[in-house]
Amino acid sequence: MLNISSNSIASRVDLNKYSSWQMLAKKRVAKGLITVIAVILILMFLAMFLPWTQNIRSKGYVTTLRPEQRPQAVQSLIGGRIEKWYVMEGQHVMAGDTILKISESKQDYFDPNLLDNTENQINAKGESIKAYAQKADNLDDQYAALQGSQKVKLQQNEIKLKQVMLKIQSDSLDLVAVETKLEIAKNQLDRIQSLYDDGIKSLTDLEAKRLSVREAQAKRLTYVNKINTHLNELTNLEANRAAITNDYNDKLAKSRSDKMTALSNKYDAGATKNKLESSYSAYELRLNNYYITAPVEGMVTKAVKGGIGELIKEGEDIITVIPTRYDLAVEMYVEPRDMPLLRTGQLVRVQFDGWPAIVFSGWPNSSYGTFAGQIFAIDNYISKNGKYRILVAEAQNELQWPKEVRIGGGANTITLLTDVSVGYELWRQLNGFPADYYDMEKEQDVKTKVPLRKIK
Repeated sequence: MLNISSNSIASRVDLNKYSSWQMLAKKRVAKGLITVIAVILILMFLAMFLPWTQNIRSKGYVTTLRPEQRPQAVQSLIGGRIEKWYVMEGQHVMAGDTILKISESKQDYFDPNLLDNTENQINAKGESIKAYAQKADNLDDQYAALQGSQKVKLQQNEIKLKQVMLKIQSDSLDLVAVETKLEIAKNQLDRIQSLYDDGIKSLTDLEAKRLSVREAQAKRLTYVNKINTHLNELTNLEANRAAITNDYNDKLAKSRSDKMTALSNKYDAGATKNKLESSYSAYELRLNNYYITAPVEGMVTKAVKGGIGELIKEGEDIITVIPTRYDLAVEMYVEPRDMPLLRTGQLVRVQFDGWPAIVFSGWPNSSYGTFAGQIFAIDNYISKNGKYRILVAEAQNELQWPKEVRIGGGANTITLLTDVSVGYELWRQLNGFPADYYDMEKEQDVKTKVPLRKIK
């Protein structure tokens, strides 16, 4: 009964008769429990003011800082048939050590004298190039000789032209003189004819003058014929000059054409020689690639191909070598929303798989079994898994990462951000707010002052 009324009936009713009342009467709240609850609440309230390091947790994998320090897949530049193995899995090899020997599998390279035959072809093409070059030089000399001969022929023709013109001039003067004599002879004939008609001159004198006229006419006709002959000869010499020019132009053109043909053959032979030399180098390189060597010093871990007589293709993985010397790093992936909070040089706590650790994400200094690292590189392009790749290197002046850690092992990372109170962190988590922006220049905590380990 609650006994809240002013008219109590407790004196009228005997409550001890009822077992239920007796059970309720025995239930009493202990003062000690109240004290414990109060203390717990006070401690929880005070805990809200404790420092808490904001962080970004992610998973990653152990890798190496340099690409050349990662597992190297040994490949063959050429296809072939496995003849002999020189190593076994787990064996330590030095750079340049022979791993296996292969033999030829393509029939194009079965000729045992392939290099010698190719070299002979190269030498033959070299001699052909010299012969074509000599022929081109000879054609240059022939071209120059034809030009000189053309010049001489034209000069001779010009000399003849001048001689004929001089003869025409001389005969023209003689023709004028003959025509003058003919005119005089005709006048004398007319006077003698008058005198003969008058009976003064005899018939003999008249016939003599007629003979003189005939002789003068004959001489005139002779000189006219000479002049016509010289004019024809002059025309022939002018035509001969054009014929000489055309004939030698044809010869010169043929000489130039022969020279171009020789040069073309020379260049073709040179191209063929270069192709043969390239083939020779390829054949020689192919012979050198029959022995496949280790690219780096390391440990042989996995043979993809095995057995004797097995065929391999060019560019196909044969065996894997893990370098002996490497700088460990952790490759972790973060959400895109966390990318603006990350900077190169930020401290990261790393927990390796298989390594015992006790982790308090909000109190990194109180954690056990974690190792210090710093962000070395941040990808600017998102990965296929929808996250950004971050490369974490070992931090200097801190506890070194264990040597037992192997490449490819898993790792959990805690990227440390700003120090805040526990109450603020709970409020942020409940409201889904992002972590505070991390400013390395303003952060004075020792965790941001750890320099990166020097890369070897």
